[in-house]
Amino acid sequence: MSLPDLVSSLLGDESVAAEVSLGGEDALYVTPSRTLVYRADGLLSDESVDQYGHDAERIAVSEGRRKSKITLDYGLDGEKQFAVPTKRLDDALHPVVAGVFNATGITDAGETVKKTFRFSELTVVVTSARIVKHIGAAVWDADFEEFHYDDVTDLTFEEGSVATSVVVAMGDRQERFKAPNEDARAVRESLKAALLSYHDEPNLPAFRKARSPEEAEVDAEPGSAGGS
Repeated sequence: MSLPDLVSSLLGDESVAAEVSLGGEDALYVTPSRTLVYRADGLLSDESVDQYGHDAERIAVSEGRRKSKITLDYGLDGEKQFAVPTKRLDDALHPVVAGVFNATGITDAGETVKKTFRFSELTVVVTSARIVKHIGAAVWDADFEEFHYDDVTDLTFEEGSVATSVVVAMGDRQERFKAPNEDARAVRESLKAALLSYHDEPNLPAFRKARSPEEAEVDAEPGSAGGS
């Protein structure tokens, strides 16, 4: 990608992992350690770059009709926020969430953040190895829950008139959350793709069969293909 000279001069040894247009020549650039917000020359301002480290304890969003603000909370070091066009909010928020997850150790080395969904006070983040769920006014803070695909035994979807319930089974325990029907297909496909890719299964029936208790018992028998 072609970067503004001012952005390139600040990168050092880092590379840009994601770029999001903010309208005109303005853009957001995400590196492993920080988010850079580039503002091009304008009638009332000079070219500039503001930097926001990914070592944040909390991510919040204030959404307006035309402009929205993303706030990164650094605890005792205070808060920093930047504005983006509301129509670009979700596009800008996703790589910022991914950067914070990677920098703060929520995700492991080699794990990628696939999708970020916001439904009122529910945020669901789909990675290549887990589901991260957060309930509250913030998009993310320390009060999150995570469900690793190693523990998932089934994934089902219950359609309703307004919302679709996503049911994640982990043995005898179930985790449920609802997605508005207009977003349900994207949620379903993202979760299915990530879960099946992680377990290297072609479809959900094959995944269920491989994860069934009967299959686990067969694998555990002495002399079976799974034992050594």
